[in-house]
Amino acid sequence: MTAVTAAPVSLSARQAASPSPPPCGGGSSSSHFQFLAYPRRNAARALRLQVSTTETAETEAAPAKKEKVSKKQEEGVVTNKYKPKEPYVGRCLLNTRITGDNAPGETWHMVFSTEGEIPYREGQSIGVIADGVDKNGKPHKLRLYSIASSALGDFGDSKTVSLCVKRLVYTNDQGEIVKGVCSNFLCDLKPGAEVKITGPVGKEMLMPKDPNATIIMLATGTGIAPFRSFLWKMFFEKHEDYQFNGLAWLFLGVPTSDTLLYKEELEKMKEKAPENFRLDFAVSREQTNAAGEKMYIQTRMAEYKEELWELLKKDNTYVYMCGLKGMEKGIDDIMVDLAAKDGVDWFEYKKQLKKGEQWNVEVY
Repeated sequence: MTAVTAAPVSLSARQAASPSPPPCGGGSSSSHFQFLAYPRRNAARALRLQVSTTETAETEAAPAKKEKVSKKQEEGVVTNKYKPKEPYVGRCLLNTRITGDNAPGETWHMVFSTEGEIPYREGQSIGVIADGVDKNGKPHKLRLYSIASSALGDFGDSKTVSLCVKRLVYTNDQGEIVKGVCSNFLCDLKPGAEVKITGPVGKEMLMPKDPNATIIMLATGTGIAPFRSFLWKMFFEKHEDYQFNGLAWLFLGVPTSDTLLYKEELEKMKEKAPENFRLDFAVSREQTNAAGEKMYIQTRMAEYKEELWELLKKDNTYVYMCGLKGMEKGIDDIMVDLAAKDGVDWFEYKKQLKKGEQWNVEVY
């Protein structure tokens, strides 16, 4: 995968300089509504008996089992190159807060040096081991984060990896303020600081091979991370072996407009490729639908439900979901009735989508 050019990082120079607040289908027209005919059990049993009792029957070697060919960009994918006992030690190059002052919480975008030693792919994750020890005096356990940069990295040289991390701070049942160990470690990193990295890991969220595919991306909050990596490859980079000509449709759900992550980048992509990129935000605390209901991601999707269902009938439509676990039920609720109108059981249909690598979920 040789890159010809790559777009520069869209973060402002002021942010980059500030160390503080500055994770194939072809284009066939056939649908998933296909039914397989199997021989009746008794007929199959009689056939087996006939073969086993005929002295002259020759035993044929069973045909070799065909290896499943993935529809995703799996060729050459590396996993688990670095493990917890021997992690890669990179350095923080940039760490910038990307949520506004009125956002409920902080989210940071950070870039680490890898010197090309972590050959990740869009849709994979890395592990991070926070410095220090836990209450038992043992090293902290690694935490996985979806990679937020394309394989070329934010600087276009394949020597960096980026993350999008929300600082975890909450009050427990005893009224004590609790800080997430790894998220706070990462959000507090200063440029030049070392960071222990494991991985890369994962194949579930890899991009489809088909450059003409329809890719529907559903994200809440920092679940935008893997889709930023997808979209950079699609719209900010040029590759000799990949030119996206399909439809990328992103639904991003957040609580407030101050938490719309990478908004300027996304709008630039839409401006650059209006025929290939659709973008819909759902801001739950500031927007409502026609019925006055809060605008969650599934509420926004419901506005396009018929169009989405038609897309889901196609062999080259892929759905990727990343973020809060609760959103999947809301999406199921939309699709159940739509599928039923066509005489389809949505949950059975979704199983077929999963089997065909067309329904991909990474929620927490």
